[in-house]
Amino acid sequence: MTASVLVLNSGSSSIKFGLFDISADEPVLLCKGLLDEHEDKPRLVVKSPAGEDLFETRKEAADADSGHLFAEVLAFIEDRFGADGLRAVGHRIVHGGPDYSGPVTLTDDITAKLEALTPLAPLHQPRCLAPVRTITAIKPELTQIACFDTAFHHSITPPANRFAIPRRYEERGVRRYGFHGLSFEYVAGRLAGIAPQLVAKRTVIAHLGNGASLCALRDGRSVDTTMGLTPLDGLVMGTRCGTIDPGVLLYLQQHENMSVEEVQHLLYHKSGLLGVSGISADMRTLLASGEPAARDAVDLFVFRAAQQIAMMATSLEGLDGLVFTGGIGEHAKEIRSAIGERLAWLGVRIDATANDEGRERISGGDSPVDVFVIPTNEELTIARHCKAVLNAE
Repeated sequence: MTASVLVLNSGSSSIKFGLFDISADEPVLLCKGLLDEHEDKPRLVVKSPAGEDLFETRKEAADADSGHLFAEVLAFIEDRFGADGLRAVGHRIVHGGPDYSGPVTLTDDITAKLEALTPLAPLHQPRCLAPVRTITAIKPELTQIACFDTAFHHSITPPANRFAIPRRYEERGVRRYGFHGLSFEYVAGRLAGIAPQLVAKRTVIAHLGNGASLCALRDGRSVDTTMGLTPLDGLVMGTRCGTIDPGVLLYLQQHENMSVEEVQHLLYHKSGLLGVSGISADMRTLLASGEPAARDAVDLFVFRAAQQIAMMATSLEGLDGLVFTGGIGEHAKEIRSAIGERLAWLGVRIDATANDEGRERISGGDSPVDVFVIPTNEELTIARHCKAVLNAE
């Protein structure tokens, strides 16, 4: 019988999942899939590690609550891999607050504490926690483990994690936390294997996707990042604004008569690439468009990314390595090239041929900064954490 963990990575309209065999030292992917609730008829798709279709079903919208869909996933796993092999479900939880710096086995009490953090990640936290409740209703005896996007950044210390507001708010937990930690943790581990000479040096990892942030890395630890209290700060993102003058928010409320809820919706859902372009939040669409507004959005994305990579270099007191990851970072060669051009003064030299071909190392031979493209794997990171928690128990 295969001992396995099911890993869930919840997004805004879909849930990626992977089933991992944890019998060996390193978790091995058995199958992967998607619970897509974005379409009129939500669907469940399961594929082999090689991408071959194993199972697919669609539900009428009236019957497509998450309970039905998760029941289908669990039934597939039992039928294919055995009824008693599933040891746990691991969840990507976006915000762990000040209390959780590593993975934890979920209890009702811990889940309630994580729900209380929803104001810090209103777009993400409810989506991450909804499957916890659903699976508890279907299989209450099944162990569920939370792995946090904020945990990797618990190594950040003052002044980098501090806001310039009255100290009493910091004492209540209002500080910079950072996100995408599961991605940064995976990439940092891969980088140590690819370029061990960089481990003790100064590296910036650029997780560029619909959500985007940077991590300043030294000795395998996060020393600074671009996201703050919430996943709204920092880089321009698909629909999120990134860094913004707080006075803009006051203006919208005081002079545009917008409510707090309307401002929140604007900043999370209507801004970023979508807001600037008025066309799309998808970088692929914008790069293919001939519209000037699409070019404006791309230019702002590149400008902010380069600007804040330089900011991370300031935190590191120099730059020895730069890593691109995430959907845009891994696949948009035009964006990598444009960011590299803006950072030439900092020693970044990207080899055009290596970049076009999508090689792992894309820096030129004369580049003082080593530049890599490393695909991320948040699901494997979660599977590793789950295995460690189960072994400890």
